[in-house]
Amino acid sequence: MGDEHDHPDRVRLPRSLFESLQGNRSEVWLAITILDIGPGNLFKVRRGLDSSHVLNNRLVGLSLGHIPVGPLVEPLEITFSHQHLPTVSPQAWQLLRGSTGHWSSTGCSTELRAKRTICRCNHLTFFALLLRPILDQATVQALVRISRAGCGASMIFLASTVILYAALRFYRQRFKSEDAPKIHVALSISLFLLNLAFFINVERDRVPLDTVCWIQGAIFHYFLLCTFTWMGLEAFHLYLVVIKVFNTYFGHYFLKLSLVGWGLPALIVIGTGSANSYGRYAIYDKMNGTTLQLCWFHEKTALSALYITVHGYFLVTFLFSAVVLGLVAWKIFTLPSATVGREQGLNWKGVLTVLGLSSLVGVTWWLAILTPLGLSTIYVFALFNSLQGVFIFCWFATLYFPSRGTMSSSSGTARVDQVHTTSHE
Repeated sequence: MGDEHDHPDRVRLPRSLFESLQGNRSEVWLAITILDIGPGNLFKVRRGLDSSHVLNNRLVGLSLGHIPVGPLVEPLEITFSHQHLPTVSPQAWQLLRGSTGHWSSTGCSTELRAKRTICRCNHLTFFALLLRPILDQATVQALVRISRAGCGASMIFLASTVILYAALRFYRQRFKSEDAPKIHVALSISLFLLNLAFFINVERDRVPLDTVCWIQGAIFHYFLLCTFTWMGLEAFHLYLVVIKVFNTYFGHYFLKLSLVGWGLPALIVIGTGSANSYGRYAIYDKMNGTTLQLCWFHEKTALSALYITVHGYFLVTFLFSAVVLGLVAWKIFTLPSATVGREQGLNWKGVLTVLGLSSLVGVTWWLAILTPLGLSTIYVFALFNSLQGVFIFCWFATLYFPSRGTMSSSSGTARVDQVHTTSHE
């Protein structure tokens, strides 16, 4: 037995194991090995399983000389302790041909307790607790239903935004030269296609063949990155309008934004796909049963690519957009107070303006940062983020169709969203 913080705390071998060895030989060497795999390549699945997914980077190995043991009549028990109850599952190292191997839960079960996890397995090898996304079936189905309903509503409103823009271009000639509405529509199109890819990914009974799943994962990744990029470009556009203030002249302004908005994600997806990172991704329950399978990144072998190209990419756009939106909010609430005199009506219009702009820069996605706090925050994120398209349509319609009573007061809001750019050679 180790102290409370050792990993593992205890290894218990069944009596039947030793009884089966009696009469075969007088002495057998029992080896119990505890390894700290650290940042090296030991016990890493090919294409790089991040070592942080092995709880505390600790493994325990069991062997009886060179005798292969398994399956056991009674399972052995390995107790791992931890300060907080993580989402883990017991995994045993399975040696394949040559020097390669992989982690497998075959022959193992889990008993979760307050500050420890008991793993029961029917064979001897190296064991570890792997951090995995774990949600029960009811929770997964509820989250999927919420996301489907929200994404369905968003797709309707995003399509309405594009149709409304087309009508405005036909009836208002100035829309053909203004870039701000074009950026909103590009964001709407990327978000519409992302929602469509989500529906295709979850609306099926089984994961398709590897090649088809690879393509679906790449498409879903591409439109997710497009959405992040266009939200970042919305923030960049706001910076030019509100923070930089002075008229900025760019040749072929929207064309250059489009090359970034659609081209940069394509380059990232090509690089990620060339490393064969896309495939089946599963979410598990506490009994190690699969509750949901998606065509996304490989469950274990491509997590480093997931962190860099999705989490890291999102973090960059989040920080930039948060800074810009904060500066814009500061200007909206301070400049009118200096010139008009802190009228309550203007404060409320400022609040509504900031809320509208926040839908463009993706504030609903920022709720993802709160999801580690608990299941309730996951529900909040799934609900509000899936409705982003509805918020974008409401802002677009309010901005370009102000009522007569608010026409004059809304002109300032419209100016916040517009920048005059001139194309030149």
